[in-house]
Amino acid sequence: MSDRDSRAWVPAPDETLEAIGTTDDEHTTCRELAAFLFRTLCDAAAVDLTGEAGRVERVAEAGAAGLLRPPVPGAAAAVRAVDAGHPLRSWTLRPGGPPVHGLSVELTRHGTSYGTLLVARAGAAFTDREAAALHFAARVAAVHVRHARRLAATESVALNLQRALVSDPGRPHPNLLIAGRYLPVGPSALVGGDWFETVRLHFGRTLLVVGDVMGHGLDAAVDMNAYRSTLREVASTDLAPHRVLRQLDAVVSEDAARRPATCLLVRVDPARGTAVYASAGHLPPAVFAADGTGRLLDVPVGPPLGTGLGGYESVAHPLAPDETLLLYTDGLVERRGEDIDTSLARLTALRLPRGATIAEAADAVVGGLDALHAEDDVAVLAARIRSRSPHPDFRSPHA
Repeated sequence: MSDRDSRAWVPAPDETLEAIGTTDDEHTTCRELAAFLFRTLCDAAAVDLTGEAGRVERVAEAGAAGLLRPPVPGAAAAVRAVDAGHPLRSWTLRPGGPPVHGLSVELTRHGTSYGTLLVARAGAAFTDREAAALHFAARVAAVHVRHARRLAATESVALNLQRALVSDPGRPHPNLLIAGRYLPVGPSALVGGDWFETVRLHFGRTLLVVGDVMGHGLDAAVDMNAYRSTLREVASTDLAPHRVLRQLDAVVSEDAARRPATCLLVRVDPARGTAVYASAGHLPPAVFAADGTGRLLDVPVGPPLGTGLGGYESVAHPLAPDETLLLYTDGLVERRGEDIDTSLARLTALRLPRGATIAEAADAVVGGLDALHAEDDVAVLAARIRSRSPHPDFRSPHA
């Protein structure tokens, strides 16, 4: 007889609630369910989840998996009990040795079945109290699996919205090369409000923008879209970068529901070889020389957008055609428990490949800082003045 057969107790509801559903990951929940039942009720447990297109996959198993055999062909499992509208079925196998008792119950919530739980043990049959405890554990797991899938669906909407918005910035003038990269922190994590944008201005100039809405999830992505739309409208008036921030801050601060955001604007003038910068609480831009060495630019930092405080300033720095300008969000450099100066030093310590294209430069930054494993979303915008004759629509500001 199994040691578990001789136990006079079954797991209490609070034990079940504490052991199952400690994360928002459905596979983790199933592994917790199988492990908990193996420790308390059975010699083997497994969970089969039903995924897209009805595909069934075994995602968790604990104990002596060889005991988890279905009834012999033609011997249907009997309905042992019905709880919350879904039945628990039982069967007994005697393949020339001690009887093996099995139970199965669907993981069902609000009429939707997410999979099946199977348990088995050799020796004594499951008591009614044990069957009730099994039913309860299955219900708890089903609640968490349903929550995980609803959360994943919400994250997918936010992520797809964000990818669509970030992947389609405005087109800069032909005299400027750009490359953008957006990397979400992970498929199971809430996305943030990171974004970048380019706006064509008069006289061959282009406004580059990188921003980060505070918070995560669908609300942050929606707010990001609102910031981006407002910025396009304000920037079209061709104001200086600090005045664009001032107008944007004033507009956004009128909506109390709008989340604050950091933002960095750079107006690049290829004809003059200069760039004008203005920052609303954002990390400083970096410039990489032709030899691949990098440095941070000193840009006055005003308060985040949406506070209504204003106080933004612009500063101009030269930008040569062989230099690569890099704008980014904090997810690229920041690491938990690390001083921000250390994080920024890691960025400027990078060496970009000599002769790299603008796309290769962006990829080198992403790879060099291991952005695929960052702890937050990452948005990167790299830009370089194109060495070429003036475009037909280019006019000197002094014309």
